[in-house]
Amino acid sequence: MTGRVSDGPLWTPSAEEIRGARMTEFMRFVREQGALAVIDYPSLYEWSISAPEEFWPAVWKYCGVISQEREGGGEPWDEVVVGLERMAPPDPEIGPRWFTGARLNFAENLLRHRGERAALVAWTESGRQRQLGFDELHAEVARFALALRKQGVVAGDRVAGFLPNIPEAVIAMLAAASVGAIWSSCSPDFGVKGVLDRFGQIEPKVLVVADGYVYAGKRIDCLERVKEIVDQLPHTLERVVVVPYLNRDPDARLIRRALGWRDFAPDTGFPPALDYERLPFDHPLYILYSSGTTGLPKCMVHGAGGTLLQHLKEHALHTDLREGDVFFYFTTCGWMMWNWLVSGLAVGATVVLYDGAPLHPYPSVLCDMAGDEGVTVFGTSAKYLAMLEKSGIKPRRASDLSRLKAILSTGSPLAAHSYDFVYRDVKPGVRLSSISGGTDIVSCFALGNPIAPVWRGELQTRGLGMKVEVWDEAGRPVRGVPGELVCTMPFPSMPVGFWRDPDGAKYRAAYFEHFPNVWRHGDWAELTEHDGLVIHGRSDATLNPGGVRIGTAEIYRQVEQFDEVVECLAIEQQLGDDDSRVVLFVRLAERRKLSDDLEERIRKRIREHTSPHHVPKKIVQVADIPRTISGKISELAVREVVHGRPVKNTDALANPAALDLYRDLPELRD
Repeated sequence: MTGRVSDGPLWTPSAEEIRGARMTEFMRFVREQGALAVIDYPSLYEWSISAPEEFWPAVWKYCGVISQEREGGGEPWDEVVVGLERMAPPDPEIGPRWFTGARLNFAENLLRHRGERAALVAWTESGRQRQLGFDELHAEVARFALALRKQGVVAGDRVAGFLPNIPEAVIAMLAAASVGAIWSSCSPDFGVKGVLDRFGQIEPKVLVVADGYVYAGKRIDCLERVKEIVDQLPHTLERVVVVPYLNRDPDARLIRRALGWRDFAPDTGFPPALDYERLPFDHPLYILYSSGTTGLPKCMVHGAGGTLLQHLKEHALHTDLREGDVFFYFTTCGWMMWNWLVSGLAVGATVVLYDGAPLHPYPSVLCDMAGDEGVTVFGTSAKYLAMLEKSGIKPRRASDLSRLKAILSTGSPLAAHSYDFVYRDVKPGVRLSSISGGTDIVSCFALGNPIAPVWRGELQTRGLGMKVEVWDEAGRPVRGVPGELVCTMPFPSMPVGFWRDPDGAKYRAAYFEHFPNVWRHGDWAELTEHDGLVIHGRSDATLNPGGVRIGTAEIYRQVEQFDEVVECLAIEQQLGDDDSRVVLFVRLAERRKLSDDLEERIRKRIREHTSPHHVPKKIVQVADIPRTISGKISELAVREVVHGRPVKNTDALANPAALDLYRDLPELRD
């Protein structure tokens, strides 16, 4: 597509970088294991999808997964995979099932490293707050795990967190995982109904909360909301644990069954032993949630083994993360990238947590944090990079990014101009890896590749072991044109099921109804000549004016390059049975107005850099654009409002009041 083609790659690994990459080391490893045809990345990828029963055990062994040994030796599993030919239904008697007979513990694998070296470093808008070494983290997890056991928490029980991105969230998750409990979390910016829509379905036995949080300089108390939540949660809730965050000694007396963090898990001076429950490979570890904008959020249950193995592959091979790296991702506990970030502990990286607004108290605060901590892998959203560019900040001049080797971006498609910004104003020699996957798989379909070039506007590669294709509506693989992103072969991090979905009907409806027995992810994507991917947006939000299907990201990439435009949103407005038009909503910079000149310049750029079909018939200025709590713009909610239809669950939005800006707009009546 126009707007992403360049004369050459923006970054190419040096011969030394290729030799030293873990991906190269892994190729040597699998050749020694007998995969003699693996000589470069293309052959490695082909082997990974043609011989999954060999590839995934190789990842297990290369990454040193800790599991229960068998009497008499041998592999720790019976079969690598059962039911490989069946992606659906999620029935353990049919398949797919991975590493049957293996027993492991997720927390044991993340806590394998010891010593005083930093495991977690916590930052807020006010700066660095605290550091926990690997030994200290181990001790804190042991204390909390013992407290959970005393509370009667056993394997399969749910432990929920309503928490900022702070060390206690990591500690509580690892403690829950160590006893085999299932962890689920929401960030504290969720409203009462949003939390109840999620935790009310899974019925936690223990709820861990903070007394509040700080965002954009504002101190926000959570205890009143916590009281409402606790009063309405099911009777299965036995204990509320309150983390002192805003106040040293928060008053939790109004909350039933509440104890302070140290009252629940006291520090007696000598940490107890940390006992790990080694459980089957597919034993539930996490419950994550869909956005819930079309009804109650779907509760996706992810297994411990699949999550661990997939994250190890993605961190070690695709990110080149290793012991001694300093790993940061800007995220909240309500987004799957938090789960992905924390898994960095398994390779021995220092994980940096940040709680607060990404551009407060000044636009380059995260860049300065990265410099102060010596961050080597910096993860963020495409929106953050776009906003940083609009701020006029040039991080390469303002911050010490000398240790930075990779920047990761996800959450929405990364625009081509953001690639230019990174290489021009952030760091010319950095590896910029746009990655894409989702909550549905708690991992990625497309990622970075430390031994391959970075091309403007493209995700570098499909993930190893992920048989990802782009299909047209007839179910035929295509290349060079947009289509549905699908995965045609099972992989270990598929959900083990949905909560309260005993026959798998919700699971099948979510992914397998469009193309039988093929995972349709819902992204509108394109395979490139470099064997990379371009994501054009969500397929359920594509526009179809004149019968030509268009991804919204193709429009956004052009419009958001204007200095006047902060962000934008496009929908297709139906005008009758056989007529529709593209409508573009723009949020402009402060004190800017949508002039005829700006409208014409927007239309001209879209026409020249995409096609006449992409050009909006109407451009409307709005004061705000609705987003889900995880930060993604919600085209579907706006589309419903514009057409006079109800939005089923506004609590899934971070700013639901913004929807009122789109009701009965006079500009859309003609």
